[in-house]
Amino acid sequence: MTAVLIDANVLLDVMTEDVRWLAWSAGAIERAADRYRLVINPVVYAEVSIRYSRIEELDAALPKAMFDREAIPYEAAFLAGKSFLTYRRRGGTKRSPLRDFFIGAHAAVAGYLLMTRDATRYRTYFPRLPLIAPSQVSPSR
Repeated sequence: MTAVLIDANVLLDVMTEDVRWLAWSAGAIERAADRYRLVINPVVYAEVSIRYSRIEELDAALPKAMFDREAIPYEAAFLAGKSFLTYRRRGGTKRSPLRDFFIGAHAAVAGYLLMTRDATRYRTYFPRLPLIAPSQVSPSR
């Protein structure tokens, strides 16, 4: 594995200085940056963008020197659709593919690790995808 796709929840923990998750998320990003290339995609970018009123502020918070920006491959979009179909067959009620399906499929198709603190859906729909995730439900306050 040469890269880690960073989920928006991890980035938002750092950006908002989340009381519960800041230490885990910041530490995980720092450790990954020492070993891997850090990647975001348009879905992650869009999720994080709601925190900012101007694109320049968002770009400063996600510097290209630290986070490589990649498009979602068509193969990943196909896998996201198939994973969504499985979700629907299992009783899921959403009518269009969830953001997590695009993020997980991108990491899976590209052969990346995925850093997230919401591992349940990824483990359910992408069981072979290697994750960097907290080992417990939430850290102590």
